Amino acid sequence: MGSLPYGTALIVGAGAGISASFARALAAKGVKVALAARDVAKLALFAEEIGAVALPVDASDPAAVRALFSEVESRIGVPEIVLYNASGRVRGAIAELDPEAVRRAIEVSAFGGFLVVQEAAKRLLPRGAGAILLTGATASVKGFAQSSAFAIGKFGLRGRAQSAARELSPQGIHVAHFVIDGAVRSATRPDPAEAPDSTLDPDDIAQAYLSVLTQPRSAWSWEVELRPWVERF
Repeated sequence: MGSLPYGTALIVGAGAGISASFARALAAKGVKVALAARDVAKLALFAEEIGAVALPVDASDPAAVRALFSEVESRIGVPEIVLYNASGRVRGAIAELDPEAVRRAIEVSAFGGFLVVQEAAKRLLPRGAGAILLTGATASVKGFAQSSAFAIGKFGLRGRAQSAARELSPQGIHVAHFVIDGAVRSATRPDPAEAPDSTLDPDDIAQAYLSVLTQPRSAWSWEVELRPWVERF
């Protein structure tokens, strides 16, 4: 893996798992990191551990996202890497779902992604360089029963990524969407003893994100699918 061509990063929807692993990997390479989430208190210890800035944001609020980017600029500079890792979930039968809960889930997964990509593009276009990454899921390409709100949001985020890649890549900004096709390993969801590596290790996912950031522009990926070796296609 080559050296990263970027020195600052913003992760929106930061928390345990993928975003924490990615933040730690970036910090280890000397990248200045800003972490943003609705509940900023949960980020305090981790931010201190890796020397990151922790900031609050409601990713579905245009004014809040604008304020976040302005604050990040004042604290660490323009974020040259931006990861959108936030998503909204509400499960239930279609006939029984609360429309307002569905609206909120879609706003976080899809509309929030639009807002963050837009603010990132405003700052990266004048530079002609940078990277915008978006975390997707199996639901980005396959809608499951009882999960229509999540599928709508993730399908929308994938469309946002594809459209942004076609528009921004020719202007020097690498846009990439990651389909996380499987369960992500955690302290509360470890691999079963009889099935090692049957879930995705967030540290390994982070390495995949890093590898995309080092791709030469003659061979950029706009989408990468990651799944455990036992996952069925």
